[in-house]
Amino acid sequence: MARFTSEPPHQHGIPPRIGILLINLGTPDAPTPKAVRTYLREFLSDPAVVEIPRALWWPILNGFVLATRPRRSAERYAQIWMKEGSPLKVHTERQAILLRGYLGERLKHPMVIDYAMRYGRPSIDERLREMKAQNCDRVLLIPLYPQYSASTTGSALAEAFDIFSRMRNMPAVRTVRQFADHSGYIGALVQNIRDYWTKSAGRPDRLVMSFHGVPRSTLERGDPYHCECQKTARLVAEALGLKPDQHHTAFQSRFGRAEWLKPYTAELLTELGRQKVGRVDVVCPGFVSDCLETLEEIALEAKTTFLQAGGREFNYIPCLNERDDWIQTLTDITLKQLLGWTAAPAAEALEQSRLRAVAMGARA
Repeated sequence: MARFTSEPPHQHGIPPRIGILLINLGTPDAPTPKAVRTYLREFLSDPAVVEIPRALWWPILNGFVLATRPRRSAERYAQIWMKEGSPLKVHTERQAILLRGYLGERLKHPMVIDYAMRYGRPSIDERLREMKAQNCDRVLLIPLYPQYSASTTGSALAEAFDIFSRMRNMPAVRTVRQFADHSGYIGALVQNIRDYWTKSAGRPDRLVMSFHGVPRSTLERGDPYHCECQKTARLVAEALGLKPDQHHTAFQSRFGRAEWLKPYTAELLTELGRQKVGRVDVVCPGFVSDCLETLEEIALEAKTTFLQAGGREFNYIPCLNERDDWIQTLTDITLKQLLGWTAAPAAEALEQSRLRAVAMGARA
C-alpha cells in the first residue's frame, strides 16, 4: 500500500489560499434505522470515544448495540429533524457560511471556508482534500467544541493529522484547542440567556447548565473536560449574578453502566421536581449548535422527567446557533489564529515565479 495519497497537479504562479475548516461531531444522513446504524458504527468504533479493548467491545457493538439502538435513535432523530436536514448539520453549515461572510469583510486574502463532521458526511478527509485541490497551503482547524476532551476535540484533530500525515505535500496547520473561557463566547452565552429571560417573563427559580457527559475515568486519567465545563458554568453564573443556590451544573447523555461525570442531568431534574421547584430553565453551554442532545434529550425528555417528578414549568434555552454575537466571536477566534498568515503575495511576484519555473522546465 502506498505511503502517500496522490497529489493534485502543482501549478506555479497560482495564489495560495488559506483553508479554514469548522469541525463538528456528526449526524446520520437521514432519520432512519439504516442511516443511524451507519453513523453509530463509525462513531462507536472510535477508540477515543469508547475506551474498551476491541476484543471486548466488538461483540457488544455489533451483537447488541447496532442491533437494538438504531431504531430507537432514528425515532428520536425524526422528532427533531428539520426540513433542510439534521439540525446539527444545518446550523454548522450556516455558521460556516456566516463566517465566510464576516471574514470576507475583514480580509482580502484568498480563503476556503467550509465545515466537516468527525463522523458521517461531509467527512474531514473529503473537505481537506478539496482544500488541497484549491491550493490551500495553510489550514486552520476549528473543532466546534467549547471545552476540550480527548473524545471530541482530540479525536477530530487526530483524524485530521492522520490525513495530513499521508499527504506528500503537507500544508502548514494550526488548530483551536478550546474556547471554554473565551470572553466573547461567555458573553454570547450570557446574552443569549438574558434575551430568553426577557422574552419569558423573568428569571427561573433555577438555571441548570447541562454539558455532554463523559466517563469519570477520563477525568482520573487527566482529561481536562470536567474542569473546563465547570469553568464555563462558573463564568456564566458570575456574569448573570446568580447565587450558588440558583444554578446547577450537570452532565447528560450517559451511555453504558460505568460511572460518568456527575451529577447526571436526569437525576438532578428529578430531584428538583420532587422538591417542587417551580420553574427550571436548562441551557447547554457545551454545544454551539442545537442537535439531538439538546432538542430531544433536553427539550423533550428532560422536560418530561422534571414535570413528572413534580416540577411546574420547564424551559429549554436554545444554543447559540447563528446568533450574531457568537459568529462575531467565532470570527475573532479565527482572526487571532490567522496572524502572520494573511500577507498575500503580489500578482507580479507570482507571475515572475511562474516564468522562472517554466524557464527551468516546469509544465506550468
